[in-house]
Parts: sequence; C-alpha cells; structure tokens
Amino acid sequence: MNIKKRCASLLPLLFFIISAGLYAQTIRLSPDEAVQMAIKSNLGLESSRTSLETKKRASELSWNQFIPSVTVAGSLMKDNNATTASGVVPSVDLSTLLNPIYGTFNSSLPPAMQIPLLPAETLYAVTPYSVDVSPWRLAGTIQASLNLNFAMFENMKRLSLDYHGGLITYEKIKAQLERDIRKSYHNMLLLQENIALLRTAYANVERQVQMAQANYNAGLAPELTLLQAQVARENMRPTIDQAENGLKLSMAQFAMFLGMDYTTPFELEPITHNEEYAPLDVTEMISRASKEKPEIKELKQTIAMLESARTATVYSLTPSLTLSWNNNSILVGPWDNSWFNGDNWMNTGSLTISLGLRLHSLIPFSADFQGIKNMDDQIKTANLGLSQMINGTEIEVYNTVLSLERLRTSTAAQAQTVRIAEQAYRLTEQAYQAGLQDYFQVQNSLQSLQQARVQMLEQQFNYVNGLIDLEYSIGVPFGTLSGRSNQ
Repeated sequence: MNIKKRCASLLPLLFFIISAGLYAQTIRLSPDEAVQMAIKSNLGLESSRTSLETKKRASELSWNQFIPSVTVAGSLMKDNNATTASGVVPSVDLSTLLNPIYGTFNSSLPPAMQIPLLPAETLYAVTPYSVDVSPWRLAGTIQASLNLNFAMFENMKRLSLDYHGGLITYEKIKAQLERDIRKSYHNMLLLQENIALLRTAYANVERQVQMAQANYNAGLAPELTLLQAQVARENMRPTIDQAENGLKLSMAQFAMFLGMDYTTPFELEPITHNEEYAPLDVTEMISRASKEKPEIKELKQTIAMLESARTATVYSLTPSLTLSWNNNSILVGPWDNSWFNGDNWMNTGSLTISLGLRLHSLIPFSADFQGIKNMDDQIKTANLGLSQMINGTEIEVYNTVLSLERLRTSTAAQAQTVRIAEQAYRLTEQAYQAGLQDYFQVQNSLQSLQQARVQMLEQQFNYVNGLIDLEYSIGVPFGTLSGRSNQ
C-alpha cells in the first residue's frame, strides 16, 4: 500500500519532468519559418491588424449615414391644478313626446294647415353636467429625420481611402518586421561563425601551449615562451565568453520577437554563401524605390485622405436637404376607459422638408473658410514632405547600391587575403615547431588570420543585409535579390 501511495505521489513530478523535456526540445528555424512565426505572434503586428479590421468595418458600413435617425419617447404628465370638465348631455327625445300631440291636432285640420312632424332623434331636452377630470396625462412621441448633403458621399470615399491607407500601413509594418527578422537572423549567424572562429583560434593556442610545454620540457624553449603561450590562451577566454553571452542575449530577444518565451531553445539553419552576386541597376532601383517604398506609398495615401477631407469640408458648405416626420399622441380620455379606443387619444404630427444653407460659412474670414485654408496648407506641407522623402530615398538607394558594389569587390579581395593568411600561419607554425620562429610571430600570424576571417564573414553578411534593405526600399518580395546570394 505504501508503494502505491509513493508511486501516486511521484506521478505529478514525472509529468512535470516529461513536460519540461518536451518544452525544452530544441526548435530548428529557417529564415522563412522565423518570419511566419513572427507574422502570427508579433504583438505590434497584431495591433496593426486590429486597427485594420476597424477601418475595414467602417468602410464597408459607410452607407449607414443614410439611415434616418428615429427617436421614440413616452411621457407621463400631471397637471398642477385640478381640471373640471362641464357641458350638457341630451336627456329626452322631444319628438317622441310632441309628434303624438301634433298628429291628434292635425287630424282636425285641413292638409294645408297641418303642423309637420319632428324627425326622430333631432330634438332633445338637455341636462347640464360638471365632473372632475384626472390630472394625469399619457403621451407618446415618434420622430424621424434625415439630413442629406454632398459631403456624405465624399465621407464614404474618405472611409474607403482610410481603409486602403490602413492596408498600406499594415503591409509596411509587416515588411519592416520581416526585414528586421531576416537581418537579426543573419546577425546571429554571424555571431555563431565568429564564436566558431574564436574557438578554433583557442584550440590553436591550446595546441601551441602544448608545443611550448613539450619544447620547454625538452630544453628547446625557455620558460618565458611557455608562460607567454599560457597567457595568450587565458586572454582568449573572456573574449569567447563575451561573444557567447552576446549570442545568448540576441537569441533570447529573437525568441520574444517571435512570440516565444525567451528561454525557448532553438537553433538556426546555416546559410551558404555562393560566389554569384545579384546584378544591380542603380537607375532602375532608384526609379522603383521612389514609387514602391512603403513609407512613400503610405504618405501618398495620407495626402489623398487630406484632399478628400478638404473636399468633404467644401461640400458641407453647400445646401443641405432635411427630411423630418413626427407624430405625438396624448391620452385625453378617462383612464378607466379602454386605451385602445381612438376617441380617447389626440394625435398631432407633421412632415417637414427643408433646404438650408449656412451663409455665414461663405464669408472669407469665417471659421469654416479658414479651416479649408488650413487644410490647403497641410496638403502643401505633406507634398513637400513627399518630395523630400523621394529625394532622400533616391540618395539612400544610390548609397546602398554603391555600398553593395564595394562589398562585392572587397569580399572577393578578402577571400584572397584569407587564403594568404592561412598559408602564412601554417608556415609560421611549422617554423615555430622547428625552433626557427618565436612565439610572438606565431601569435601575430594567428591574429592576422583571425581578423581576415572575421572581416570576410562580416562583409558577406553585410552584403546580404544590404540586399534585404534594398528589397524593402524598392518594394519587392524578400529573397528577390538576397536569395541569389544564398543557397
């Protein structure tokens, strides 16, 4: 029984260990997979997506401004003073009393002298009355109105422009996110490559320490050479630790950027750089960037919205047609009678069609007129900003293309430098092993090789990142240019 209880108590711990093992499973990511995860989980993009849905709904339902406004109200009122109703009511039909007398009297007269009989129910004796009326009144009101103006149609157009502007903004944020994800991916690969080179250099230094130890034991090298090799080895450890910590921090930030926990382990798929470079026509790139750069398209849409808002303001100064209808019903009969008796209700109402014009808004110094002038200034300022942005984009693309061409040529030259540095280090190490070179020359040769390799890696990754920036600027799908430099 005790064994069963112990096993039962260990089940939650076992479940936790299994869950932790599954959670800690390393995820392997490619650049495209990282981008897809970011698009689904990034909070900034989700906020933009929500704003876009709001604008889409407003655009699709822009016709609802033509729905009349309808108001229904009910009131219960009480008179401050008592109300008395007075009058007369018929009591006796006189025709039933007089006609028999007239008939008896007429029987003794010739026809020409006979008195005509009274029509039935035409002459009554009346009785006066006076009653107290209830001070409470019940009233109901229904009112509908609709204002029509040319500005309403322009507002529908403006809401459509606002939605399309939201689409452009969403695509811009999405493109920025993909650009940043891909560049961060390449930067982490560069850190990994740099750490790998540092570890290779550390292994070479460790091997040199072993050679110095062997030479010192054999009496072929002084103790100073051994100490120098040991110091060089220990000096490399902080550099490697710092680089590894930097990579861990970058990977934690990258994981959170993808909507994952910062402790989620993942590894990156390596990217192989080939010798082919994307041909770049600077004139074509500048022409496309001046039209397709997301920021330029967004500003153009903003200008279109400003122009539509100005048109709507102008249309609001034109005559407005107002249609209104109302009906009021008041219960005037006694409360104890049936409420559905139409005689107990008093109904009033009207249909109104009016055409109005705000004459004061047509004065050049009025607030509405000055508001139009202010919007003209805003549109002018926005167009000037657009021209500046286009000019800046042209310079930016021109500089990017020049930098890419420089990186292309310098990378080819750097590859030759790496080959020379590798050969120099190999010969220096052989000479040191034979006792023909001292340790400082070996260390300098290794440092030169390390710098050459790091510079070559940086140039390769900078070239790909430059292509990614260029793809964003000219508005083409990512990989159109940078994919040619990656396998």
